[in-house]
Amino acid sequence: MNNDRIEGNWKEMKGKIQQKWGKLTDDDMDVIDGRREELIGKIQQTYGKSRDEAEKEVDSYLS
Repeated sequence: MNNDRIEGNWKEMKGKIQQKWGKLTDDDMDVIDGRREELIGKIQQTYGKSRDEAEKEVDSYLS
């Protein structure tokens, strides 16, 4: 999924992403603001995952 699609559907996806990664706060979601790289970084930071792990999870979830 490309970044434009994530940003375009961000308002709809926000709640679903918070259900999947429940530790992400509303403030985190505001910072992410539909940007894939920010989402990967926040998951990596919040859950202590490697960059590769977080990226695979996001790509899998968004596909």
